[in-house]
Amino acid sequence: MVVRAAGQKNEKWKIQIIVSNSTFEDFNEAKSNMDHIYNQVDPKAYSGELQKLNYIIPEEAKPIFQQLISCLQERKDKPISILDLGCSYGINAALLKYDITLRELFDHWNEQKQGAILAEIIETDRDFFSNLCNSDGINVIGIDPAEKAVSYAEDVGLLDKAYAINLETNLLSAGATDKLADIDLVASTGCVGYVTEKSFERLLPAVTKGRLPWIGNFVLRMFPFDVIEETLSEWGYVTEKLTDQTFFQRRFASMDEQEQIVEQLSDLGIDPTGMEAEGDLHAEFYLSRPIKDATIIPVEQLFHV
Repeated sequence: MVVRAAGQKNEKWKIQIIVSNSTFEDFNEAKSNMDHIYNQVDPKAYSGELQKLNYIIPEEAKPIFQQLISCLQERKDKPISILDLGCSYGINAALLKYDITLRELFDHWNEQKQGAILAEIIETDRDFFSNLCNSDGINVIGIDPAEKAVSYAEDVGLLDKAYAINLETNLLSAGATDKLADIDLVASTGCVGYVTEKSFERLLPAVTKGRLPWIGNFVLRMFPFDVIEETLSEWGYVTEKLTDQTFFQRRFASMDEQEQIVEQLSDLGIDPTGMEAEGDLHAEFYLSRPIKDATIIPVEQLFHV
């Protein structure tokens, strides 16, 4: 377990910001550009492309988030409110709300009738999800810059509310700020890197109005989490990393992507053997909680590691 106490200062803080932002930019350039699939009116292209790469991180994250939800449900008698940061088409919401695997979800999306208009797709998907076993007691709000993607997820009902906003460059609206005041859990499965401490600086005033929600981030190993961790500590959080465990995200999209990222990982002193060197992108899990919660149940005990 790696822990940094709330309020603990790093005397190299300003240097870290420069290094972190530079690293984010470098690694984002090294990653394959998939902008063409992220903001379509429906998720067919998105699911088809990512399925080819064995994209699986939402499935890997599901039991982790379910355990967090279970712990939080013990504290309140009303539905748990989750903020999915970088929600895209609502994949995390689908997996957490319904008894469905990621492969089943992608297979369904890939079977959408060629040439179907959006209204037909929305109606078909509403029917599809209405026939699945639904996990009661969960509401999911999504934030993502991809306006068409979040609109789809909200129209189908995967997201109970969606906001198309880039928190790296824009502030939350007054309506979004009010809606986020009751969030119990902030979750992300791969957006850190595109999302930096800037997004959390704009998000935290809204989600901490009533209480400090738990924050769980799955972060690709190449992206430093230090600066985000320090930002969270300023708001009273302790961040723990689940050690000795990584989570498969997807295969590399090309040899060029793999070579660049393996080289950059090695430059950072991160051993890619058995993971990125074998063609697999891996993430680590960081859990940020109020210090009293982290003291009562350390992260390894929480997940029985």
